[in-house]
Amino acid sequence: MNQDVVSPSPIRLVVLISGHGSNLQAIIDNITNKNLPAQIVAVISNKADAYGLERAKKAGIKHHVLSYNDFTDREDYDLALKNLIDEYQPDLIILAGFMRILSDEFVEHYSQKMMNIHPSLLPKYKGLNTHQRALDAGEKEHGCSVHFVTTELDDGPVILQATVNIEDNDTAETLATRVHQQEHRIYPEAIRLFAEKKLKLK
Repeated sequence: MNQDVVSPSPIRLVVLISGHGSNLQAIIDNITNKNLPAQIVAVISNKADAYGLERAKKAGIKHHVLSYNDFTDREDYDLALKNLIDEYQPDLIILAGFMRILSDEFVEHYSQKMMNIHPSLLPKYKGLNTHQRALDAGEKEHGCSVHFVTTELDDGPVILQATVNIEDNDTAETLATRVHQQEHRIYPEAIRLFAEKKLKLK
């Protein structure tokens, strides 16, 4: 064994979800399989019925529900969310299907420390309904992008992308299935690059 090789210390992750949590599961699996030097210290959902909370529970990860309905406006919600996240002192915030637009102040607080995955080859098709929009435009390729979060929606520096070919018989649903498979591959890889200090913003 090479004694000069030093494994990086696990970075601390807080994962924000709203739904099924398949990307959360991919990250959990990579950590479990020793492919990712990270520890998920908390999972936070804005929806109490998000299945991703069950995934966190099964993995023994602390999890919280912070519902927007309990707050009067976005600023109050984001402040409570920031305070909850900061209790865990994370190195990186992971947006994994978190379906809320965050305030500029919140995003700037975690500048260069928050990642998102988006189901398109950015800068194409920012926002929603990306698979159908790619089909409607007659694209030959589609895919997904991991990027740092900035105050502009789906506009931060891209870290990794994965491409899938669009088939003649594709629907939005079949295309989404193949894109999800690529998401589960590149999101843990992007986190690993961050953990190993191999990412630099230019």
